[in-house]
Amino acid sequence: MVTQQTQEKYAELALRTGVNLQTGQALMINAPIEGADFTKIVVRKAYEMGAKDVHINWVDDELTRLKFEYAPDEVIAHFPEWKVMLHNSFAEDGAAILNIRSTNPDLLQGIDPSRVAKANKAGAEAMKKFRKYTMNDKIAWSIISIPTGDWAQKIFPDKSREDAIESLWAAIVKIVRVDQENPVAAWETHNESLRVAREILNKKSYQKLIFKAPGTHLEMELPEGHIWKGGSAQTEDGVTFNPNMPTEEVFSLPHKYGVNGTVASTKPLNYGGSLIDRFQLTFKDGKVVDFKAEQGQETLEHLLNIDEGSKRLGEVALVPHESPVSQSGLIFYNTLFDENASCHIALGKAYPTNLEGGSKMNEEELDRHGVNDSLSHVDFMIGSEQLDIDGMFADGTTEPVFRNGTWAWKTNE
Repeated sequence: MVTQQTQEKYAELALRTGVNLQTGQALMINAPIEGADFTKIVVRKAYEMGAKDVHINWVDDELTRLKFEYAPDEVIAHFPEWKVMLHNSFAEDGAAILNIRSTNPDLLQGIDPSRVAKANKAGAEAMKKFRKYTMNDKIAWSIISIPTGDWAQKIFPDKSREDAIESLWAAIVKIVRVDQENPVAAWETHNESLRVAREILNKKSYQKLIFKAPGTHLEMELPEGHIWKGGSAQTEDGVTFNPNMPTEEVFSLPHKYGVNGTVASTKPLNYGGSLIDRFQLTFKDGKVVDFKAEQGQETLEHLLNIDEGSKRLGEVALVPHESPVSQSGLIFYNTLFDENASCHIALGKAYPTNLEGGSKMNEEELDRHGVNDSLSHVDFMIGSEQLDIDGMFADGTTEPVFRNGTWAWKTNE
């Protein structure tokens, strides 16, 4: 059994290193009802750290499924104004946002993908203002996960529900370094290693990245003034936080009009409770012009048609194959974990902070610099031990960045 002490350490890590909660700051938590016991630990610790208010938005997979099964289309396609006002009010107050994501990967299996697409689009449109607070690092935010029964049994199908949950707890605790004596200090060391990697890439200032692997040959231009980030981030007020726990990536943004070739997925994508697997996308001048999926073809089609920007890329992230998530040998069916086992790219909106001065630019200025905009931002995995990446300089010369799924400079050490 995962101990109370371990859960206490995890909760404290999420608050101190994840959102870096400040004295007198409000905290909003999005959490699964199945994780109520752990969430209560987080709430108690938040108040002990001086939070002025802690608000929980509970999520229940079973109720979500029932709504998609029985609610009329006009309800599915409507996002309540009160939810928008709630989130915006906390953001405007400078609150920290902690998301505990533990959705059943098969939650919406069998649900009409068009209904899911309508709900996703309505939510994205309604929450556009709130999303600017997080994607521009105006406030501190973080995503973590805890085991829930259906999710755990998806990963460990041969185990009982209880044993699957315990196995998933063990995996999460190790991956997020809670098994170490001082997880906060361990994350400081880890963030420093990611800082070194991103500084190497920022000094290189590649004009283009070239990806080669089975099913993949993709050339990706990078905008002038692009910035590689990874690990910890900083709010506008200078508060350091970790958006993702775990995180093993350094990431930047592709030029929205400069992506050409074909890329193949290497892990399943859990998109809103539906799985898309073994899929391939072909790009021309930055836009998806052809696609196919062995599983979830219709869901993928809806994803690509949310808006014009959902057919273009907004993120490229490099993750070495030896990351702790990858070495666990597990497929998590949860993007937070699977994207940190593998190099990945994202369809949809780019982070303006990945461009010099981007967080101060309006939409037109960002577009002129090749920064993609969309209601969506969906990461999918393209990395493996077979992935090679070359970086091209402005003069056309190239050098290895990744070889056999890891940093080329490490293979030469």
